[in-house]
Parts: sequence; structure tokens; C-alpha cells
Amino acid sequence: MTKLVTTLKPPLLTGANIEEKRAHIKAYFNNSWAQYESLFSNINKDDAFYIKAESLRHPLVFYFGHTATFYINKLILGKYIDTRINPHLESICAVGVDEMSWDDLNSENYDWPEIDEVRAYRKQVSTLINDIIDTMPLSLPIKPDSLAWIVLMGIEHERIHLETSSVIIRMLGLEHLTPVEGWQPCPDSSSAPTNSLVPQTGRQVQLGKPDTNATYGWDNEYGEKQVAVADFSASQYLVSNQEFLAFVEAGGYQQPQYWTSEGQLWLASMKPQLPRFWFKRGDVLYQRNLLSEIPLPLNWPVEVNYLEAKAFCNWLAESSGRHIRLPTEAEWQLMRETQPEDLTTWSEAPGNTNLEFFASSCPVNRFQTNGLFDVLGNVWQWTETPIDGFTGFKVHPLYDDFSTPTFDGKHNLIKGGSWISTGNEAVMHSRYAFRRHFFQHAGFRYIESDSADVPVEPVASYEMDATIANELAAHYGQADNSFVNNLVSAVSTMMAQFSGKNLVTHRALDIGCSVGRGTFELARYFEHVDGIDFTARNIQHALAFKEGQPLRFAPPSEGQLVEFFEVTTQQLELNELAAKVEFYQGDGHNLKPQFTGYDLIFCNLVLSDVYDPAAFLTALTQRLNPAGILVLNNDYQWKTAITEHEKWLGGFKVNGENFTGRDGLNQHLNSEFTLLSETTVNQTNRINSRQTTLTCSELTLWQRQ
Repeated sequence: MTKLVTTLKPPLLTGANIEEKRAHIKAYFNNSWAQYESLFSNINKDDAFYIKAESLRHPLVFYFGHTATFYINKLILGKYIDTRINPHLESICAVGVDEMSWDDLNSENYDWPEIDEVRAYRKQVSTLINDIIDTMPLSLPIKPDSLAWIVLMGIEHERIHLETSSVIIRMLGLEHLTPVEGWQPCPDSSSAPTNSLVPQTGRQVQLGKPDTNATYGWDNEYGEKQVAVADFSASQYLVSNQEFLAFVEAGGYQQPQYWTSEGQLWLASMKPQLPRFWFKRGDVLYQRNLLSEIPLPLNWPVEVNYLEAKAFCNWLAESSGRHIRLPTEAEWQLMRETQPEDLTTWSEAPGNTNLEFFASSCPVNRFQTNGLFDVLGNVWQWTETPIDGFTGFKVHPLYDDFSTPTFDGKHNLIKGGSWISTGNEAVMHSRYAFRRHFFQHAGFRYIESDSADVPVEPVASYEMDATIANELAAHYGQADNSFVNNLVSAVSTMMAQFSGKNLVTHRALDIGCSVGRGTFELARYFEHVDGIDFTARNIQHALAFKEGQPLRFAPPSEGQLVEFFEVTTQQLELNELAAKVEFYQGDGHNLKPQFTGYDLIFCNLVLSDVYDPAAFLTALTQRLNPAGILVLNNDYQWKTAITEHEKWLGGFKVNGENFTGRDGLNQHLNSEFTLLSETTVNQTNRINSRQTTLTCSELTLWQRQ
């Protein structure tokens, strides 16, 4: 077999010729698209797309559609397009890339499409994106607020899933796979070289991708952090299968003293005996590669999760009497900077990466840089560092949950890329992190330091983002001296309207639930409540609270000062309600099919924050039971940055007369709903400890006819 079509390098954000840049972006898009479809073409029967090869991931049908729906969902969100191609696909293939608890990984809740439908959809999206690239306004340098940046975001997102999908395909039975041309593994294997330690001189290391860097970057790469790195010694090679085999044969998987507390829980739950991609046939060890099984290649890097890598280091530390551990992000960066070339400047990769050599790992002694092998490429390298944002971290408004859900202390950085890392994954400043029990094409190298201490800082446990912290304060903080809690007031006022009436209270939906207080308050009255919000940054806090974790947040006080708060479900007497609520991420315009059959739907200050209020109301109507109740708490403060003027429900003149948001609401709902009541609710919005704005919103209750 021959190599894949050449993997194109990403276009720089800078340049002098706009049309040349446009052509490069188009070629890069089509190259990424073709590689992704080539990977999935190794699956030889459509039925295999529905097999759940990894319990913590969706079946492959999701990922086959996901990267295409990503483009449409982001273009809709950014108001670059206003029409969906396939709302069903764009809903069910929208979320689910990490086993976050708000990801719904239960396949019974999904009406998966036929694969031919996904293939046809991908063709439609490809045509659309090519047309957009041909006609979009383009100026240089490309900046985060431009359409070209969103196109690059979609391309790099698909390149991430090229790699993560290959891991899932690697877990499929070989009977479901027929190798197509271009995905050949390395043919070389033998015994492994003996590892040794190579001294590294410590220095001040600058972390963070400069704003002046000319390649596309994800939000977590930007900002800056200075780290003083002490002298250390690093293993010359990545840990090979042969070196890790000594740990296995020494009973490493049966000796919990080498494992962290998290690792011991994983051992007890999963009961592993070997690394995930090893297996025994008779007395012979084999390794599963992407599309084949081969006798265990002893001189290839072992592929394990963080917990296994850490246990090996602890075992080696005990047996050698040295301070052995995984490197930190800064220590890895120091080693990486011994290789000055990066993806956009090298003529040939200085490591097994970017799909330039093989569709597999290769021997650990093939690519050398200043005394170290595989400084980049072959397999990702686990580090001791949990991912967090650098000083100056800012989310992108169209992908605000790319990184922030992983800033939880449970996701460790992997560095250096693997054989299938392309695009942004292959550049020096890339920062990707996975849960410590997750498997990728990832291994490790170890270092020896002068101390048993691991020089990593804990991930900040307080929510410091002013917007989110203020939202948490509004939902869960102490009410001020003048007003009661917004959500408590809105829900209690609403439910008072039904006093003495026969209201069905089986299921309720809190749409646009933000950080979740309204969902909990509804659970005082309903048997089950779903809270759905578009932003995972909100949902992660609601979910943590439901699971019994305290909420810690630091809203602005004065200038650069903040106030620190901690609150528990017990303090707010919400702990007994936790079993009655669930939280999910979703777009209210296009919810998944299972979110239906509600007796009441609550929308608190949501209508003026959606991009198409009329379509939003129509979609909600379909989710409501006959005679069900729609509760709308509105301030009618339309924002052109969110809702185009043409889609406002009111707030303009019609035939020379005022037409209010309430007029538009009546016009839209009167044919299917009966107005039950209306009242005014005062709600506060905290700016800082001395500034609070007051909103007099209108609470209306409608019953579906």
C-alpha cells in the first residue's frame, strides 16, 4: 500500500495575497475532509457504525456525522447562515466528545440515522463550506472574529476527530474492517534499546502561544505563564513495550501500592491485566494496531492511560531508589524547544507525526533530537499537569466550552502528538487533555528529579470568570437586603398561580437553565425536571451541584478585588431534590427527540437571548403535552448581536403604531395557547458588590389548547 494523499499543512493567519490564502484554506479544508472520510472507509459494513466499541464514547455513526454538523451549528450560532440542512442530525450529532456527565451516552436515547443519510449530509455540508470559502470576505491577518477563523475552527475540529475516531476504530473487531489503500503500519519491529537518563539543564520556561503566532490556536493555548524549571534528567526513549512488560511481569497490575487512589478505583472497576491494546493468544503477546494485529512489537512505545503510566513510574522509583515521575508541561516544553522546527517550517517531520510516515507507531529509537528520541510524535506523552487556563485566557464566543469543562483537575495534558496528529495537534503550542483513565494513542517518558515533590499547581477551584461567577451568585448566593433570589421568586410566583388547581406535575423542563437554580426550585413541585442550557460552562456547575459538590465562585467586588463564596445543597435545602433533576447541554431551537412530553416548560429571561424567538417558541410547543403549561418570564430587551432585527417579536412600529414584544407573543401563541395569567417580577443582576441592576420582567402563563 502507498501513503495517504499528502497531509497539507495549515494555512498561516498572515500573508499578503488574499486569493492565495483563500485557495490554501480551501485546499486545507478538502484535504482534511478527504482524510476523515478515508479513515472511515476502512469500515467494511454499515452495521459496524452502530457498535459501541468504547463504552465511554458514542458509536462511530455519531463521529462520522459530528464533524460536519459542527460547521452548521457554529455557522448558525455566528449568524453566518440562517437555514439548517438537517435539524435531526444537527441535534443528535452535536454533543458528546468526553464522558462528561451532561453528555448523554445512552444509545437508547438516540434515533441514529442511516449511514447513507450521513454520507449524503456530508456531501451537502462539503458543498456549502466550499461555497462559503469561495465567497466569504477575507482580510489578513485572519482574526478570531472573522468567518475564515470559524472555517479554520471547523477544519481543526475535524482533525482532532480524525485522531480520536481512529482510537475507536482501533477498538472495533477486525471483522468489521478492511484496510483501504494508504493506512499502512510500520513494518519494523525488534527488541527495544535499553533506556537511560539524559541530563536536562533547567531554566525559565515561557508557556503560552503568543498572540503574534501565525497559526490557528484553541483558546487554552493563549495567555502566558512563566515557570522556573529545575535541572532534571529525562529518559532517552519513550517507554517501550519491552520496558513496560517488566512492570507487567513484576505483577504491577496486582499491586495497588503503586497506583494512585484514582488508579486503585480504576483497577477495582476495570480489572486490567495488560495495556488496553495488548492481548494474549495462547502464550504469545500481540498488539492491536489500527487495522491489524501483530506480535507485540517490543521496540514500539507502550500505549497506556495516565493511571498506568503513573503506576509504572512509582514502581520504577521504588525499584531504583530514585525520584522517578512523569514530566510536567513545562518540563516537556523545555525538551520540545530543543527541536526548533515546527509543523509549518519543517520540510520533513522530525518525528513520526502528521501522517508523514506510518499509520501506526514505530520503533522508539528512530527519531533523535539532541540526545532524546521522539521529543514529538509517535505517541502522545502524558504529563503530570492538569490542564488549566493561562493568565489572559479568553474563550471564543462561538466555542466557549472547548476548554473550560476540562478545567476541573481531572484532565491531564498530553503533549507532543502521535503518528496521526495533524494540523493544530502537531504544532508546538498545542494543548490537549483527557481524563486520566482515557485511552488515546498515548504513552509516556519518565524523568528523574531531585525531589519527590511534583511541581504542579492545583487547578483553581473557584469560578473566577466574572460573568459565570455573577450568575452563580445570582442563583446560589445570599439574596441582598432588598430583593429575594430571582429564581426562587419567579418559580414561587408562578406556582402560586396554580394554588387549588389541578396541575399535572410529572415532568417539567427548565430551558435556558443557566447554572440550574430554577431547575432545583421546580423540583420542589414536580416529580422530574430536566435543565437544559446551551453553554456547557453553565451546565458543569449545575451538574457538580447536583452531584453533591460545593459550588465555589468569586464574583467581582471592587476593581481587581473579588469575594469568595462557597455553598452546598444542604445549606440551601436542595440536597433531597438532586435525584429529581438532570442537566444537559442543548440548543432550545433544536433539542434531541427524547426531550418531550412535558407538563410544564419554564423559560426564564431566555426569549430575548435566542437567535430566532418565533422558531424557539414553535419548537417548545412540540415538546409540551396537551393542556401543558408554558411559562415565559420576559424582559423583551432584544439584542441585535444575538437576534437579528427581522426576527424580533416586537419592539418596533407596524403601520405607524407601536408593536411590543408582548404583542408579538400574543400573535405567535394565541392560536395554540390560552393565556392564564400575567404578573410583574422584579429580578436583579449583580455587577459587583456595590452595583446591581433591576429588571422588571413580565411573567406570563399559557396553557396549550
